[in-house]
Amino acid sequence: MEAQAIKRHIRSSPRKMRLVIDLIRGKKVNDALNILRLSPQLASHVAEQTLKSAISNLTNKAFEKEENIHDDKIYVKTVTVDQGVTMKRMLPAPQGRAYRIRKRSNHLTIVVATKEN
Repeated sequence: MEAQAIKRHIRSSPRKMRLVIDLIRGKKVNDALNILRLSPQLASHVAEQTLKSAISNLTNKAFEKEENIHDDKIYVKTVTVDQGVTMKRMLPAPQGRAYRIRKRSNHLTIVVATKEN
C-alpha cells in the first residue's frame, strides 16, 4: 500500500530542496523524520511537513481498509522535486539599466509505502 503528499509553490529553489531530499530517499520513515528534524537547512522544515502529511495519508488509507500499519514497515518510496513558477523582478542598475531577479519555486511530491513481506 502506498500514499502520497504534494506541496506546491514552495518559496525556495529546486536545487536547494534537492540537497535536502537526497538525504531521505529510500529510508525508513522514522530515520527520515530524524534526519529532517536535525538538518539545518530551511527546506528541511517544509520537507518534514510534507512527509508527515504523506504518513497521515497512508494511515488514513489503511484505516479505511481496516488494516494495521506499523511505523517500522513504512519507508520513503519516491521523492521528486519539480520546478515551479518563477517570479521575475527587476532591480535598478547603474546608467538606467535593470538587472533581472528570478525568484524560483518548486513542487515537492513524497510517496511513502509499506514493505510487503
